[in-house]
Amino acid sequence: MSDETWGFPAVGRRVLVSGAARGLGRAVARAFATHGDRVVVHYGSRRDEAEETLGGLAGRGHVLIGADLAEPDAVERLVAEAEEALGGIDVLVNNAAVNTPHPPATTDYAEWVTAWQRHVAVNLVGAAGLSHLVTRGMIARGTGGRIVNVGSRGAFRGEPDHPAYGATKAGLHALGQSLAVALAPHRIAVASVAPGFIDTDRVAHRLSGAEGAAIRDQSPFGRVADPAEIAAAVLWLTSPEAEWASGTILDLNGASHLRT
Repeated sequence: MSDETWGFPAVGRRVLVSGAARGLGRAVARAFATHGDRVVVHYGSRRDEAEETLGGLAGRGHVLIGADLAEPDAVERLVAEAEEALGGIDVLVNNAAVNTPHPPATTDYAEWVTAWQRHVAVNLVGAAGLSHLVTRGMIARGTGGRIVNVGSRGAFRGEPDHPAYGATKAGLHALGQSLAVALAPHRIAVASVAPGFIDTDRVAHRLSGAEGAAIRDQSPFGRVADPAEIAAAVLWLTSPEAEWASGTILDLNGASHLRT
């Protein structure tokens, strides 16, 4: 198949964004909707906030679907409902994530195991399940597609109070690279972004006072990211022009953590 005959659309695509109730997921959903795409707004438990996201999207034809990504049957139902509602999925953004503290020195064993099980189930196995089911549809239709995984700077620099989060984000990066190789013959490009701190509701309590100043000082720009900045990168990675970026892990941390 030549580039001249390939027709992955630049606009009007069908997009599933997991964890889109608020924060970065909301910004990603808004970016796609403003671009002219139709979006499935997925949420886990925050239905009211997800409805707010849905109501604020430009354009028409967007859909709200709730599912617990820790449950394989719920993941399967989410994809089936999303494909039925939109007529298929062209783009998947694996954004949903658990991120609860469990510092190893002060967390008892039962809490430690529970934290790890929940992080792995949602952040890694849930994303893998979504990716598998969505790409089956892409392959069957022969339309190609895009997957973008929202990883983290913490996969590289460590997360001392949230080790399961850092580990599962590293696993998500590795999953993306494996899928990039496996799915390229089907013209499905897979990439990841690795953001640093983002100014979202989830971390708002940490961005005030001395702790907030220290976090902002991690970047030579003296600030943290706006969600729209990360969403713009996700949007580009799903474009027809970004096929050659498949397999990449794009650092988006304002030079707060550099690696080679």
